[in-house]
Amino acid sequence: MIWAGAFALGVTCPALAGDSFPVRSLRFIIPFAPGGSIDVIARIIGHKVNDAWGQQVVIDNRPGAGGNLSAQLAANAAPDGYTLYLCTPSFVVNPSLYRRVAYDPFKDFSPVSLLAATQNVLLAHPAFPAKSVRTLIAMAREKPGTINYASTGGGSSGHLTMELFKNMAHLDLVHVPYKVIGQALNDVIAGQVMIWFPSLPGALPHIRSGKIVALATGGAQRSTALPEVPTVAESGVTGYESSTWYAALVPAGTANKIVAKLHSELTSIVKATDTQERLTAQGVDVIASTPTQLAYHLKMESQKWAEVIRVSGARAD
Repeated sequence: MIWAGAFALGVTCPALAGDSFPVRSLRFIIPFAPGGSIDVIARIIGHKVNDAWGQQVVIDNRPGAGGNLSAQLAANAAPDGYTLYLCTPSFVVNPSLYRRVAYDPFKDFSPVSLLAATQNVLLAHPAFPAKSVRTLIAMAREKPGTINYASTGGGSSGHLTMELFKNMAHLDLVHVPYKVIGQALNDVIAGQVMIWFPSLPGALPHIRSGKIVALATGGAQRSTALPEVPTVAESGVTGYESSTWYAALVPAGTANKIVAKLHSELTSIVKATDTQERLTAQGVDVIASTPTQLAYHLKMESQKWAEVIRVSGARAD
């Protein structure tokens, strides 16, 4: 079922294409500007692909419209394996968040691998009275609408992650959106905003320095970077899970042999000891899924966040 598009589009000589691939440079399209976690992961992988295959990997950062522009560009690329789309949850969130997007995450792409993921982490200023999720919930229920939280705008990962927490814990929290992540971080560190729920890599240095406190992480298991910090689920909100993941896809219609070759190389790279060490140091855990596992993950994430968006009324346009 996953590979039906390759035959429907009439790819010629897939065996030959797979056997000879690659014979020229590859392009990794990235939905955000240089410097973020997905960009770092793409550059680590790209460097190793270059070493393994002797072909240059061009990192093509295409920020804009929350990732929509990059996804449209990748969807319209030739299905020859030379263009990969390295994406984050916005890929499946945006079709519910925006009134219109120019791509279909399921019809326009073939999955390669869920490469890695990082925890989202619930943060507070050290002077914030609540030192645990249970205490935070008790405070919020005692005085509804008095605790505020930061995000980088309506529909952002931090916003939806907190909305999921609010819904599951039945809380009334006040949203304070910021335009850029630096402003949000500075105000949480300064105590101007009480709590925040960003992804771990950018927050980790400030947690380790003591400038901000991690109350809980959002994954199904504790983070390898913060093993002493409990998850939200084990802190009383049973079933809660929110993480930022990183996946590789190709345009629909890419030949099976090429997808298989890309999958084999990418998963081998991320599972290598030196790669895992580099990623773990940044709070990122390697996954290296099969294409089928990634397809299922995308479906579940799409449904989950569509419901959060429906309940919260979040819109990005």
